Amino acid sequence: MAALVALFLVAGALVVIPILAFKLLFGLVLLPFRIVGAVFSVAFGLFGGLLKLLASGAVFLGVLLALAVSLVLLPLLPFVLLGGVIWLMVKAFEPRHALRS
Repeated sequence: MAALVALFLVAGALVVIPILAFKLLFGLVLLPFRIVGAVFSVAFGLFGGLLKLLASGAVFLGVLLALAVSLVLLPLLPFVLLGGVIWLMVKAFEPRHALRS
């Protein structure tokens, strides 16, 4: 019985050791590509973060501009409309000049 267990262990070692060696070799071959991938991942992550920061700043400025327009210019809208109506009335009652060629 002990000889059978030893035989299975030796046969298992003959299968497992080449698989582990192949895995180690494959990992060492692909290591430079993994390093380059990590570098690109970090670089694009930083670039994406910078773009997100710029976009959020632009949105923040847009919200501030919309808030300023709504708080400052919107209450002045009736006066602008009244001025426009008065201007149109004055222009309507002006005498027209004849065209001379």
